[in-house]
Parts: sequence; C-alpha cells; structure tokens
Amino acid sequence: MSSKQGFSLVEVLVALAIVAIMSAVVAVNLLGARHEANITSAASQLTHFETALTLYSTQQGTLPTLRQGLAALVEEPTSAPLPPRYPQGGYLNSNEVPLDPWGNPYVYYVPGRNGQPFEVVSLGADGLEGGEGPDADLSTSD
Repeated sequence: MSSKQGFSLVEVLVALAIVAIMSAVVAVNLLGARHEANITSAASQLTHFETALTLYSTQQGTLPTLRQGLAALVEEPTSAPLPPRYPQGGYLNSNEVPLDPWGNPYVYYVPGRNGQPFEVVSLGADGLEGGEGPDADLSTSD
C-alpha cells in the first residue's frame, strides 16, 4: 500500500496568497520610507543652497543673477556682474549643480516669489509646481 504525500492545490494557493500579502505590506512600507528619505535629502540640499547663496552674496556683494543661476555656485560666472573674489572650487562641494533626489533640477528665483532676496525650489517627485505628499514643492522659504 503506497500513499502519496504532498500539498494540495488549495494549500499551495493559500501559501502563495500569504506570501503576496506580506510582500505588498513590505513594499508599501519601503516605498513610504523612500519618499521620506527623498524629502529629507531635498530639505538638506536646500539648506546647503541657502548657505552657499548667502556666502556668495556676502563675499561678492550681490547674488547670482537668474542668467547665472545656481551654476554660479560651482563655476565662476562669465556674464555680468562678474564676481570680484570668486573662490577656487566655488561654493558647493561639487563640480556641478546637484539635481534634487527625484532627478529634477532645482529652480532658482532672484528675488524670491514672496519678497525674499532669493529662493531655491525642488518641485517634488512629480517635477511639477504644486502637489501634495511626495509631489509637494520644497523651498528655501519654507
């Protein structure tokens, strides 16, 4: 008398359903943590821009123009007004202006949109103005 042992189709389907549910829960939690990390990283970069622009203004007597943009923080501008005392290596620890954590360029306003001397903005995960949650804009004026 031989008896075959194994899993029934129902048992296999139940096990697969449990694995799928657990995978979905883990994925949702990891995705939420990634969005939070990107928001924190963007806020940190905005603080660096704010510090660099303030130092630039103090040392050069003016902020970079819109035409010069944030590139003036990593390479000496060639358009007027030319900075009289541009430091070797620029104002950021980088050879190029970093992108925001979602791979989009930061937007530079001079003067800022709310009357401040300047403003640097990350347009969030969607790269579009406005939005909520991970799509919300982040700004040096926040």
